[in-house]
Amino acid sequence: MSDNAAPTTPSTTERPFEADVSRLLELMVHSLYSSREIFLRELISNASDALDKLRYLALTEPALVGAGGDLAVRIRANSQTATLTIEDNGIGMDAAELAQNLGTIARSGTRAFLDNLRNAKDQSGQIGQFGVGFYASFMVASRVEVLSRKAGSKDAHVWSSDGLGGYAIRPADAIETAAVARGTRVTLSLKEDAHSFLEAVEIERLVRAYSDHILFPVLLWAGKGEERQINRASALWARSKHELSATDYQEFYQQGLGHYDEPAATIHYRAEGRSEYAVLLFVPGAKPFNLYDANRKGHVRFYVRRVFISDEAELLPPYLRFIEGVIDSQDMPLNVSREMLQDRPEVAQIRKAVSNRVLSELATLAEKDAAAYLKVWEAFGAVLKEGLYEDPERRDQLLGLARFRSTTSGDGWRSLADYLASLKESQTAIFYATGETLEKLKASPQLEGFGARGVEVLLLADPIDSFWVTAALGFDGKPFRSVTKGEADLQAIPLEHPAANPEATATASDLARAIEQILKSAVTAVRLSRRLVESPVCLVAPEGGPDRELERLLTRQSQGVGLNPVLEINANHALVKAADAARSSGSTQRLEDLSWLLLDEARILEGGSPAEPAKFAERLNRLLLGD
Repeated sequence: MSDNAAPTTPSTTERPFEADVSRLLELMVHSLYSSREIFLRELISNASDALDKLRYLALTEPALVGAGGDLAVRIRANSQTATLTIEDNGIGMDAAELAQNLGTIARSGTRAFLDNLRNAKDQSGQIGQFGVGFYASFMVASRVEVLSRKAGSKDAHVWSSDGLGGYAIRPADAIETAAVARGTRVTLSLKEDAHSFLEAVEIERLVRAYSDHILFPVLLWAGKGEERQINRASALWARSKHELSATDYQEFYQQGLGHYDEPAATIHYRAEGRSEYAVLLFVPGAKPFNLYDANRKGHVRFYVRRVFISDEAELLPPYLRFIEGVIDSQDMPLNVSREMLQDRPEVAQIRKAVSNRVLSELATLAEKDAAAYLKVWEAFGAVLKEGLYEDPERRDQLLGLARFRSTTSGDGWRSLADYLASLKESQTAIFYATGETLEKLKASPQLEGFGARGVEVLLLADPIDSFWVTAALGFDGKPFRSVTKGEADLQAIPLEHPAANPEATATASDLARAIEQILKSAVTAVRLSRRLVESPVCLVAPEGGPDRELERLLTRQSQGVGLNPVLEINANHALVKAADAARSSGSTQRLEDLSWLLLDEARILEGGSPAEPAKFAERLNRLLLGD
């Protein structure tokens, strides 16, 4: 602790901050002054969560509420001592919880958040986008003291820190303990340049801007024992959508959910029938920084008659985890436990109906405002495609929502409906290629024969693509078919420029058999290609196994099938003709060298490397030197 820390007592415990907390505090205290007002939103949000938790626990333990008064957040400014106090009469914390909640960063994705924060040119924008929780206090305070008494406990504890090296925790004295029946009081000793936050007008402005829609009253001390409520404390989702304006939704999205952008779409309705519930959901306008974090869960808060129950109820499938908002049930029991929530049939019904409604709303957006929908797809399309693999029941809906890059789309996007509308006569399948990047896919030799026939190929560069195409049977009666697997189904589709691919020589089949004999330890077969126009060779997967990209992904995880690829040769290419000439003339060594070099070139063309670099170099040297 620093020199200006409060004097310790024998029962005081001092601890250093965890490394991530120290990094975060350093960034905020020294770099992020333009976003300082966010601290009040974060502290009020924490207070609201504490009140929610108490209200939930009190359903089964009414004694926890005791004589602590009506649930509320209270703010008091003292200009004489330059202190600002934010207090709630919620669940409170014991000593261990103070250390865990205020001395560490427990939320998932913190390291990614910190990396974004440190690397961003506009750090104020980053902090505004992600929020910083309790630690935002140190942007305005030289010292923070937290007095907390857990509901049902006789003891209170005090956490204090100057935000530099660490913090101290001590038992509260008798006066402090008597001052808080339950809940938490955060007292900020404001820095000299932050005294504007002591002004009632400024406090009210910030509460209206950031915390107007929390479900509990925010009360501002007005002097002489009087308080006045400075927020609306209304459940926006419980009101009719006809009463609300776009501004109302925007304010809730920003104030209630902590966003700084505009939502791409808003879904607000009330369901009636077997189950009655209100839904207010938003499609964010920007991608969350931890969207692909394995520990990230959905951000839909579940209420029962405006009583917060859980934000981990999994009310939407994982591939809709970017959706945020509130679902409020009117007919479930208030004392439902978080553990039993997933097993209740009402929750399953809500999950199914809301998921279908979200997909339906996205389809409507795509139809009515294609540009707005494409922004959603660019931000969340890779996540939505997880549903193509995970959710067979809604696969057709998701395929209708999917957008793709293709060999004919340029920088634009194509739907499957667009693709089917441009099918070539006699084309019986939807062709696709999977790979690591669009650039590599566009350079794939396997695409040449399709391009020569004007056949569009979907270019799938997201990791999930290699998996969902194995589960999707097709779309509108047309199956999906990989251009890197099996024989190319192109014989019925004429070339747009027949001269570009003349008939193979009569001896080409003999050459394929000879090369196959030489490479039999490394390939399943060697055959003449309908895919190739300009390149000499390419590799494709056997018909019965995974395509080339999926095989590579499985091999990296030690789950590869282990099938050797098929080598296809372009009989009209000069290098293949040279191999045929070596075969015809009986140049055994030259034919062997050319055969292995053709295989290694095929590996290189798809982004790999020769299996045996030393032998590759020997063979190449012999051919270059004419040995």
